[in-house]
Amino acid sequence: MSSIRINDEERQEQLRMLVESAAGIAPRQGGFKRQRALKKSDTGFDREAWGELAGMGWLGLRLPEDSGGMGLGVLEYAVLAAEAGAALLPEPFIEAQLAIDLMGPEAPSEALSGERLILPAWSFAADGTDMDGGVTVQGDGLSGEKRFVPLAGAADELLVTTAEGGWLIAASDAEITTERTQDGGHVGCVRLDGVTGRRIPFADPRALEAATLANAAYLQGVMERAFEITLDYLKTRRQFDRPIGSFQALQHRAVEMKVQIEITRAVIRDAALAFDGDGDLRPIVSRAMTRASEAAQFVTRQSIQMHGAIGYTDEADIGLFLRKTLVLMNRYGSASAHRKRHAQAQAA
Repeated sequence: MSSIRINDEERQEQLRMLVESAAGIAPRQGGFKRQRALKKSDTGFDREAWGELAGMGWLGLRLPEDSGGMGLGVLEYAVLAAEAGAALLPEPFIEAQLAIDLMGPEAPSEALSGERLILPAWSFAADGTDMDGGVTVQGDGLSGEKRFVPLAGAADELLVTTAEGGWLIAASDAEITTERTQDGGHVGCVRLDGVTGRRIPFADPRALEAATLANAAYLQGVMERAFEITLDYLKTRRQFDRPIGSFQALQHRAVEMKVQIEITRAVIRDAALAFDGDGDLRPIVSRAMTRASEAAQFVTRQSIQMHGAIGYTDEADIGLFLRKTLVLMNRYGSASAHRKRHAQAQAA
């Protein structure tokens, strides 16, 4: 996404500046010592890094300036998400952004500053793409269950979605059980039994679409960096007295990986620009998510294979990219779910 090109020169310069600023928290160079250390932690991310990220204005990215945000668009959101993906950023940038987008002007200032971590509890099915089910409002309280909530065990508060809007509750008021994920994080099952909270009407009806596209862009960054690391390996690893990158079979595989990356980048760019209009976003967002999840699987698997036996060891950084892909490829709906949604939207 850092090489994305659009016709608007002023916006193109803004994108370049965003990418440069992202290098402070999500560098495209260097190793993954921090990510490996956090795999052993209970939270799965670093609160200090979270504060730095908030200080750069990443939280509230799409909120209007008069609401404490930066007032930027989904294209800028996607560019930052891609940089986060290239760095395998473990902090829940997209999830917190979804909660903030849904709350809009009602988002607490402490959420924008990073002092309070508010995460959305929206998913209730293994392959769902909507937010309404799982929890119902009964009298003054919420009852039901939300599942697959990323880093739920680390949240200070949860924004629980229902058919009647959102409800902000203290995480300590819910029963949360967690399960580790392959990338070192965790997902939680949130059970509610008459839990009370503050009702917050949804401010942005397209917030989930934006988060889904950002997740696709994160996967774009994952595959870009995996490809870069693999190309470097092909140039330095020698066999039969020459770099293995000189072997034609590996060159053909590298070209196919590059093609998949470039097509995915173009699809994500078009989807991000579609948010500037008023049309139905479902077809193009579902197309982007489908392409990103499948291309990321292809590129990261090929990257491991092209590293040879060392690529399958836990010590090899290239394996971190496949693990991250496997965690994120279904987070906002699987490829099959998005194909179905795309077909339904096209037929409507």
